[in-house]
Order: sequence, then C-alpha cells, then structure tokens
Amino acid sequence: MALSLEEQTRIDLAATFRIVAHLSMHEAVANHFSAAVSADGKQFLLNPKWKHFSRIRASDLLLLNADDASGADHPDVDSTAWSIHGQIHRLLPQTRAVLHLHPVYTTAVACLAKPHIPPIDQNTARYFNRVAVDELYGGMADTEAEGERLAGLLDGKSRLLMGNHGVMVTATSIGEAFDDIWTLERACQILVTAWSTGQPLRVLSDEVAEKTARGWEGITDFSQRHFEEMKQLMIDADPWLLD
Repeated sequence: MALSLEEQTRIDLAATFRIVAHLSMHEAVANHFSAAVSADGKQFLLNPKWKHFSRIRASDLLLLNADDASGADHPDVDSTAWSIHGQIHRLLPQTRAVLHLHPVYTTAVACLAKPHIPPIDQNTARYFNRVAVDELYGGMADTEAEGERLAGLLDGKSRLLMGNHGVMVTATSIGEAFDDIWTLERACQILVTAWSTGQPLRVLSDEVAEKTARGWEGITDFSQRHFEEMKQLMIDADPWLLD
C-alpha cells in the first residue's frame, strides 16, 4: 500500500537526521530540520527538542502548524526551532524542506568578516551568486520577529549563510535540501583547505562559474539519487528508523 505524503515525509526526514549524524555534521543535540506536509506549506514536521539526530525515528517527529502560535508552548519544541522554522513555513509556502546546521567548515566561512564563497572548483561554483548572507547575528534566534527577518533574507535565494552562526538551506524536496547542504559543507571544506595553504586562489571566471551553477541546477535527479542512496544505507543500518 502506498504511503501517504506525511508518512513518506516522516521517513525521509528521519533518514536525513541519521545521515547528517553519520557524516558528523550535527551539533550535539541542537539544530533542527523541518518539512512541510500540507499544500499550503504551513503544516510541517520538526524534530523534538534535544533528541540526538542518530536516534530519531519517523514517529518521533512533531506535526505542527505555523499558524497555530500554541506550537511555541509545546514542551518538545525548542524555541529557536519554532522561531526560525515556523516563520519560514508560514511566510514561504513554496519551501518544503528547511535544514539548519552548524557544520564546521561552512560555519568557519560564516565567521569571516565578509562571509563569501568564491568559485574555485565545481562544488564552490554551485553557489555562485546564489547564497544570501546574514551579517546581523544578535544571539539565539528565539523570537518570531527574528524568524521573519531570516525568512526575508531568503528572498529569491534558497541558502542563507548565517554570519557568526551557521547555515540554512531550503528546497522543494528533502532530497535536494540534503544534497545541497552536504555539497555546501564540502565546498567550504575545499575552500578553507585552499586558503590554509597561503597561496593565491585560482578563482573561476564569472562566465564559467555561472555556467557551472546552472549545470548543477539542471541535475536535481542527481541530488535526489544521492539522498536515496544515503537513506537506504541508514535503513539498512537500523530499520527502526522507519518506526
């Protein structure tokens, strides 16, 4: 019997937590992922407060409504998660998945005086002129006003490099969002390693960088397949993920 949208989304999102933990991109028991399950994007799944990514099952995910302010009072909802994810799902209905992380290399780049990702290879070029930057970090994002501000910064873009904080990626599917945040961390790892040599960077021309970025945008099936392969690895390792 075919799974409902919510059932499939639960499995996909639970697998994403497991994958990110497997890749050591998680932050203790912090950070949050969400995914919309309604046509208007306002009903969404979110991980419960302070549960390790490696232990999350499909049934653990909370079903919330971005228009229902009582969600902020749920004992298993982290205030920063509600402030950020609740507002993005309320204000950006086209967004189906929102991943927020503090991965080491992307966060290191976000801590530069002027956070930027110059196109020096195929991975970094994926983000040429396609990343919004927040330079106004003011502490824990625990108010709806802060969530609204962050949602506004995503205008026309799907990635937000959060200065002195981390990164947020949005997408129309969980698979695309996962592959995107994985590639972004890989890109920043390459960039930081290249910078660490102390040698000048060979930066791609704008023309080549734009061509490469468009090439990435034409292979969303690659992103989905990357996710499906990683998801199956997680299910094989622990079928309880599906519970």
